[in-house]
Amino acid sequence: MMVRNCVLGWLLTIHLSLVTAWYLPGISPINYCPPPVDSESNCKSEITLLVNKLTSKKSFISFRYDSFDFCSLSSEPSPVENLGQVVFGERLSPSSYEIIFGKEETCKVLCSKKYSHTDYKKYLFITKAIMMGYEHHWVIDNLPVTVCVQTVGGKKYCKTSIPLGCFEGNQDKSDSVCLGIPLAKHRTILLNHVSLHIVYHPVKDSWSSAGNVKAGRILSVIATPSSIAHPNNAPDCTSKQSLILPPDLKDELKITYTYSVTFEEDLTRKWSSRWDYILDTMPQSNIQWLSILNSCVLTLFLSGLLATILLRTLRRDIARYTELESATAVQEESGWKLVHGDVFRPPNWGMLFSVVVGSGVQIFQMLLVTLFFACLGFLSPANRGALMTCALAVFACLGASSGYASARIYKFFGGLRWKTNVILTATVCPALVFSTFLILNVALWILDSATATPFGTIVALLALWLCVSLPLCFLGAFFGFRKPVFETPVRTNQIPRQIPYQSLYSRPLMAFFIGGLLPFSCIFIQLFFIFNSIWGAQFYYMFGFLFLVFIMLVITISETSILMCYFQLCGEDYRWWWRSLYTGAGTSFYLFVYSIHYFVTRLEFQDAVSAFLYFGYTAIILWLNFLFTSSIGFYACFWFVRKIYGVVKVD
Repeated sequence: MMVRNCVLGWLLTIHLSLVTAWYLPGISPINYCPPPVDSESNCKSEITLLVNKLTSKKSFISFRYDSFDFCSLSSEPSPVENLGQVVFGERLSPSSYEIIFGKEETCKVLCSKKYSHTDYKKYLFITKAIMMGYEHHWVIDNLPVTVCVQTVGGKKYCKTSIPLGCFEGNQDKSDSVCLGIPLAKHRTILLNHVSLHIVYHPVKDSWSSAGNVKAGRILSVIATPSSIAHPNNAPDCTSKQSLILPPDLKDELKITYTYSVTFEEDLTRKWSSRWDYILDTMPQSNIQWLSILNSCVLTLFLSGLLATILLRTLRRDIARYTELESATAVQEESGWKLVHGDVFRPPNWGMLFSVVVGSGVQIFQMLLVTLFFACLGFLSPANRGALMTCALAVFACLGASSGYASARIYKFFGGLRWKTNVILTATVCPALVFSTFLILNVALWILDSATATPFGTIVALLALWLCVSLPLCFLGAFFGFRKPVFETPVRTNQIPRQIPYQSLYSRPLMAFFIGGLLPFSCIFIQLFFIFNSIWGAQFYYMFGFLFLVFIMLVITISETSILMCYFQLCGEDYRWWWRSLYTGAGTSFYLFVYSIHYFVTRLEFQDAVSAFLYFGYTAIILWLNFLFTSSIGFYACFWFVRKIYGVVKVD
């Protein structure tokens, strides 16, 4: 049975791993064709290049494109961004690059900028950004513009960012385009020329009345930035001299921005798989799937072993208790049966307990629904911002679940202040998250960062909470309080039983650390990719793996919490309620340790503000993880306790 389960899990892992970034009917391809374009045709000739915010590996602070003194943006309206894009800090704007399908350009001037002493502040802002390693993020046809280079091993690596310039100390030996540019000490070079190579797949022109129009769908856009010191009279892209930015503006400086465009037809690739060249060349994405698979199989094996041991021990205990005939023999026994009269005694702080459980249920269901849709491909990287938009919408709509779960637990404890319970359930978790998010956002506002969420979006989030989640929480609580109280297999004594001395390994702190170690081992490999997608500007697309690991995490937390609860009851300690919460939430501690490790070893932040923002957003993740995992631990223990005391005879 165990071998079969492992094999099934292995096959399921392979199947889900194939779910990457395919396209759905809601994301339709755009056909491009050379001008002139028939007004009735479903074809475009102008290719729009969208510019996004500029980011740096050395700072969390990002800036809008128009924060710099670059070439002016196009007068065309910016594309409408969804809620997830705005929250994640995407700021797309149409650029002034004129790209016509099929029309190649060579050294075309985009604009020219002149700097003197009066413009030193704008000039200094650009030079400092180059020193900090800021990079462009461009989008064409909903596809990121990439820079592809050959690594040391001869493999092709494509990244979705374009360096603003080159500076000594910013060179990355694996992927930087600045390696071929000689850099002296403290020399700043601006990359003012870019060559865009657009690869397209030809399509038939069934929409055109003219007929025989050579149209295509864009497969990839590869940029090759370079630095060229153009002569003052006319641009010359054949010049081998780089554009060096002097540290001070003694003389007037003219910067000319140019670009070139080439097209290539590709018959071998399909439009539906155009993201593959980006996802397949991401660092370490090709070698980690075996480790993830081994982690899943190991989790299945450990879970099965844990369940087998627990079931055998319980079966032996139940058989022994059933064979006891005299009350004296019962008193001579020790174990979990002796606390049957106190095991369902309501805990202290029952109101807070029910609020935590209800909030955790809401987060758990939100993760389950969001990951399920992501696993099906609805939330692929091609659908920008869809993941966060779906998570926020699902969380708001599941307010009824939190109210229902909290109300049922609070009613079981005999609570009477049901209005307070509902209000706390609907506000405690969102208020803590929202207040922390607001503090971090104020810091971003002060720094004029592009990542700062606009005031209108904050109002929309507040309305989503107060107008959707809050009423649904009251509705769920209404039905929860109308439900009958949970039935217990044993009665609770009026006088609490004295708890004997507990050994060191059965202390609450040990349960917290031990209970979180095994579940954390299920997710620590995935955490590397998740943190890279959040802080490293990489795409996360292995939702099939993530969904399977999520299921393994839930199973492991449940079994670990049940095991720790069983040991606690065997020690005649019936105070399992709160311990079941922080046993399940033990993964939060290891997640916090991992976040520190990632900050020290992977990130290159050089300012205190970035560290403050990093740990601020990490605190939100830890809080949500605590609620989600603690609710799993409680419900697993609650089910377990009701089961074991329901199968033994108690006088």
